[in-house]
Amino acid sequence: QVQLVESGGGSVQAGGSLRLSCAASGITSSTYYLGWFRQAPGKEREGVATIYRSSGRTYYADSVKGRFTVSRDVAKHTVYLQMNSLKPEDTAMYYCAVAGNWISSPLSNSQYTYWGHGTQVTVSS
Repeated sequence: QVQLVESGGGSVQAGGSLRLSCAASGITSSTYYLGWFRQAPGKEREGVATIYRSSGRTYYADSVKGRFTVSRDVAKHTVYLQMNSLKPEDTAMYYCAVAGNWISSPLSNSQYTYWGHGTQVTVSS
């Protein structure tokens, strides 16, 4: 059973930073995508950043490029999202998710199979 547990969310003022973590368990493959997604009230879930577990290749949404960094610790089965220069529009529930290596769009939430329960990020102006 694949389980994903996010942590690190909270409230911060604009310009601040947060670091999210997602601990994964139950994954038997070594080739998969670990993605971060977010959903604000009344909006669709959107891809934020993704990393390919084996190679470390990363993908970012245009809205977070240069501000967010996704990384992974293979030994700890953990993926991180370092968020800097946060803006009020970054306020959302943030989820991590896992997809197999066959997907074609690493930032497309419809292609991810396993999801965590999310962690709330609130950025005040």
